[in-house]
Amino acid sequence: MIVHFKRFFKRFSTVSKKVGAILSRAGVICEFNPFHNGHKFLLEKIKQEYADEIVCIMSGSFVQRGDIAIADKYLRTTAALRYGADVVIELPTPYALSSARIFADNGVRIAAQMNCDILCFGAENSLEELIEVAEQLEKESVNNTIRSEMQSGQYYPKALSTALGAEHAEIVNQPNNILALEYIKACRKYGIRPVAIPRKGVGHNEDAIRDGVASASKIRELIQNGEPYQLLTPMEITHMSRIKSIEPAVLYRLKTIAADELAKIADVSEGLENRIINAAKQYNSLEEIYKAVKTKRYTMARIRRIVINAFLGVTSELQNTPVPYLRVLGIGSGMEGLFQSVKLPLVIKTRADCEKLDSTAKEIFEIELRAAEAMNLAGGQIINEFTKGIIKL
Repeated sequence: MIVHFKRFFKRFSTVSKKVGAILSRAGVICEFNPFHNGHKFLLEKIKQEYADEIVCIMSGSFVQRGDIAIADKYLRTTAALRYGADVVIELPTPYALSSARIFADNGVRIAAQMNCDILCFGAENSLEELIEVAEQLEKESVNNTIRSEMQSGQYYPKALSTALGAEHAEIVNQPNNILALEYIKACRKYGIRPVAIPRKGVGHNEDAIRDGVASASKIRELIQNGEPYQLLTPMEITHMSRIKSIEPAVLYRLKTIAADELAKIADVSEGLENRIINAAKQYNSLEEIYKAVKTKRYTMARIRRIVINAFLGVTSELQNTPVPYLRVLGIGSGMEGLFQSVKLPLVIKTRADCEKLDSTAKEIFEIELRAAEAMNLAGGQIINEFTKGIIKL
């Protein structure tokens, strides 16, 4: 059955900042790795044109590309609150380390729980163009072609381009747009209006600096190389994290994990566990293992995510469980009312609230604790998840 996205979204009124005295609320799914001037522009534009309140749903210690965040989540939360966010909710690690579909679905689920009217995201194309592609992706013929291409050994982005044809291939080849398409599909599912905002200044992974704006990847490169970065981000990163700092621990896990256990890890399929174990026996660095495991069918980001999920114990079963709680990382002054109608359990007072979670939610939270300890090792600092408390500005 074809989902008529245009018809569904047409029922929403034109996006505006206020309708009478009713406050509007925007969700933003983000990583802020690090928070930079482009993110400041995005939050400012949302506040000026679309919403009175902004809920940021942010990855914690690890990010979707299968890497550790360059700075701890509390530092990134503080920057977001200072420059426009009203509350920051953590996107739990099992979903942060997932495919675009799972990442988007759980992020939008949190936005819906927080009663967001709209979801704002950066994109290289207009919302109308993206919705047109989203409708194509609901056609059985397109999905049959995607499956056929992947069975022949193609990785998902390439299979997607082939199935959609030349007319739409350019859209899905843009780095932000695959996530944007998943946001649009999730917005329809949860009854939220999507708002695509053009990126300012530079592309997603562009190696350039324009008008004080650079991509997060460019800024990470500058920080890691010890080059000046301060004019590009309001964050001062004194404890930089990098995966190399925890590489021995990750390698130990890969070299000792059993094949049947690895087979249960999120996104492992088709005997990939054996390929990873064989590479771990042969090589002594993560980069060597990544290159040995990668084929044209598996993207490097997917391989990295699998390795970190194995390290942290993220199983397919847990990753496919809808996010079961909302953990508040930070909140602006006077914004406590944002939580009045939330139906999922809230984790605010960490020790007390996590004890009230059901068994599955506790498993997911325990992964969060392991991820936070990995961040402590990688960043050379000690942040206690139970005593830190939420950031209040």
